[in-house]
Amino acid sequence: MTDMLPESWRGVLGEELEKPYFKELTEFVEQERAKGPVYPPREEVFAALDATPYDQVKVLILGQDPYHGEGQGHGLCFSVRPGVKTPPSLRNIYKEMKEELGHPVPDNGYLMPWARQGVLLLNAVLTVRAGEANSHKGKGWEKFTDAVIKAVASRPDPAVFVLWGNYAKKKLPLIDTERHAVVEGAHPSPLSAKKFFGSRPFTRINEAVAAQGHTPIDWRIPDLG
Repeated sequence: MTDMLPESWRGVLGEELEKPYFKELTEFVEQERAKGPVYPPREEVFAALDATPYDQVKVLILGQDPYHGEGQGHGLCFSVRPGVKTPPSLRNIYKEMKEELGHPVPDNGYLMPWARQGVLLLNAVLTVRAGEANSHKGKGWEKFTDAVIKAVASRPDPAVFVLWGNYAKKKLPLIDTERHAVVEGAHPSPLSAKKFFGSRPFTRINEAVAAQGHTPIDWRIPDLG
């Protein structure tokens, strides 16, 4: 996996790849792939970092672990490939977007348009065994993605960190809130969506992005149909 880390992140994350935990993690994931399907595919493990270069991150949205259904996870949190049914959490994100901003609900769950505008869609755990949520939790990915969060938080250029749900909120100590903005809220999953609805995250994020001197995000996702 080490040779697949995108060029723009190598300067700030290269040392992580040399640490013992990352070598153990790589061996674990390869053993898992030898036993059966692991998502996302090997070439898409770092897709979020590839889509949003280090110096272009305006917003970091933190997810938990990849979707574990066939063809779903492709390396961006909350996102699915074109042609794959939009999962419940993302449906709720879209519902809030429509209520808050008036944007139509798109016919797909492919969030690459956000990533290309500087929204880093980072999961805390970057791989998962097929059909088993959280199956790669606690194997080392969290150390690596904590390093990603710290790398963004250490830049002179400020960013907006979006922490939805209690799991994501635990990462708050990694962020210098004096320099960066943090948007917290309930997780958009069906279990906590009642608290998520009406929290106006898109407006809050864009107000913070603009205050940091960056161009606000266009949250619209084009239809692919």
